[in-house]
Amino acid sequence: MTSESEDAVRRKSAVAEYRKKLLNHKELEGRVRSGEFKSYKKEYAKTEDDLKSLQSVGQIIGEVLRPLDNERLIVKASSGPRYVVGCRSKVDKDKLTAGTRVVLDMTTLTIMRALPREVDPVVYNMLHEDPGNVSYSAVGVLLYGPPGTGKTLLARAIASNIDANFLKVVSSAIIDKYIGESARLIREMFGYARDHQVKMIMATNRPDVLDPALLRPGRLDRKIEIPLPNEQSRMEILKIHAAGIAKHGEIDYEAVVKLAEGFNGADLRNICTEAGMSAIRAERDYVIHEDFMKAVRKLNEAKKLESSAHYSTDFGKD
Repeated sequence: MTSESEDAVRRKSAVAEYRKKLLNHKELEGRVRSGEFKSYKKEYAKTEDDLKSLQSVGQIIGEVLRPLDNERLIVKASSGPRYVVGCRSKVDKDKLTAGTRVVLDMTTLTIMRALPREVDPVVYNMLHEDPGNVSYSAVGVLLYGPPGTGKTLLARAIASNIDANFLKVVSSAIIDKYIGESARLIREMFGYARDHQVKMIMATNRPDVLDPALLRPGRLDRKIEIPLPNEQSRMEILKIHAAGIAKHGEIDYEAVVKLAEGFNGADLRNICTEAGMSAIRAERDYVIHEDFMKAVRKLNEAKKLESSAHYSTDFGKD
C-alpha cells in the first residue's frame, strides 16, 4: 500500500513538472509570436542586406533631364556625362520627372529606383553659421560696397534681430567643375531656404560682375550701398574697437583717423590690434597715443600695396 501511494505521488509530481514545462514553452512561443524577438530578426536582415550591398557592384547617381519617349529618358550622371537610358519595370515612370534624382546601374545604366529629395550636405552646412548677438533694425536685400565695410556684419545683425536662420553662402563653395552641378546646388539651396523660412540677404564688393538676371525685380528689389566710413564714422568705429583696450594718457582719436583716409571698419580694428602689439613690444600692459599713431602709419604703408575694386557709381540708382 505504501509503495502504491509513493508511485501516485511521483506520477503527480511528474505530471505537474510536465505541465509547468508545457506552460513555459507556450509562454515563450507567445512572446516570439507577439514580436519581442522581431527586432533581432529585423537587425539580422538589415545586416544581411548591408553585406550584400558591400559585395555588389556600385551604382551611379544621376538626375533626369527629360523623357525622350515612353521607354527612354535623358539622364545626367553626377560625374557630368549625359545618357539615354531605360528603367526597371518596377519603377514608376510617372515619378521620373525633370530634376528627379535616380540611381543607375553601373554596367547597363538602367534606372534602378528614384531617390527622395534630399538637401545637399554642402547646403546643410551653410546653415551652421552663428549670426551672433547683434542688434539692428533695418532690412536690406543686396548689400554692396568695398571690402571690410560691415556687409556681412549687417546680415548677421538682421538675422539675429528677426530670429531668422543665417545661411552663409560663399560663391567659391558652389562653383563645380561639372556643368549643371552648380545650378543644381543653387536650386537645392533656395529650396532648402524656402522649406526652412530662411531670409536671404546678399552681400558683395563686386556688384558690377553680377548676372543681370539676378538683379531683376522679384529677385533683388532693393540694393543698399555700404560705403567706406567718413572721418566722423571712422572715429566712432575706432572708439568702439579701442573701448576694451587698457590705455594710459589721452588718446587723440581725431589725429589718428585723419591719417586713416580710405580705411574700412576692418582696417580700423587692425589699428587697435597693431597698437596693442606695439605696447607688447615695449613691454607695457597698456597702450598710449603714440602706439596708435605708429599703427596707422604702418597700415597706411601696407594699404598702398593693396588692389582696389572699382564699379560704376550708377549701380543701384535705377
